[in-house]
Amino acid sequence: MISPLDAQAAAAYRSAASAAAAAVIGRYSTSFGLSARLLHEPVRTRVRCIYALVRVADEIVDGAARGSGLVADQIAASLDAYEAAVEAARETGFSTDLVIHAFARTARETGIGPELTAPFFASMRMDLERSDHTPETFARYVHGSAEVVGLMCLRVFATDRSPAPVEPDARLVEGARRLGAAFQKVNFLRDLHADADSRGRAYFPGIDPAGLTDAQRDLLLDDVDADLAAARAAIVHLPASSRAAVLAAHDLFAELSARLRATPAARLRTRRVRVPDLRKACIAVRAVALARREGA
Repeated sequence: MISPLDAQAAAAYRSAASAAAAAVIGRYSTSFGLSARLLHEPVRTRVRCIYALVRVADEIVDGAARGSGLVADQIAASLDAYEAAVEAARETGFSTDLVIHAFARTARETGIGPELTAPFFASMRMDLERSDHTPETFARYVHGSAEVVGLMCLRVFATDRSPAPVEPDARLVEGARRLGAAFQKVNFLRDLHADADSRGRAYFPGIDPAGLTDAQRDLLLDDVDADLAAARAAIVHLPASSRAAVLAAHDLFAELSARLRATPAARLRTRRVRVPDLRKACIAVRAVALARREGA
């Protein structure tokens, strides 16, 4: 039996873990932070816990570990150890790593299982093993690095305030998958220069980042816009606690897609396209109003 004192200690530890996850997100993603503020609790805290874990895994493979002096074998071992710690924490409900602890509690409360985390870590390993992609490996990479993250968040949205995990509405699954894919593809285009020059990666099959043409850019963005359209059709079916936030995120990436399309391909190879902060705020305000109307 758990004593009241132990229960208090566990609650304080969980609060610290949630704060650690929020700090990670605040440091790495202002755009995500804006959308997350539109989520209701406990959805907001749980989604931050997912993204914090994803961010740490990204940093293991995207330079923080290498910048700290680790070599390739050590980086791979660190990623393996991180995944093992995540799986162990989900089983027990506890981790000495605050970000993992926060994620594990969220996973247990919303039904996130290894069918979602295993593909994610498999994609992270691909970043250590591959410098370019075939259409098949690209599809696997996007599924594991982005689509399953959307599906993790969907489990949080569906569960909402329920004391037990709630299975997502089937109408929402495809939308969550396609929205995650759109986010990833847009970021590939935004980070074209950094991925190619700093990390030696070329994500889009058959496309040399140094020679990207306007026609290639438009074909890639046609695919992104199709994903966004499919996701947009599903948003109206989300619970009120998450609808405005997801719509804001969708609209922000639609804005990025439009700005990428208006930017010459040669410039995409040298600069990162962004949305000004004032425009982001306008998108968020509009999303709140529209989500209320659509949910009425």
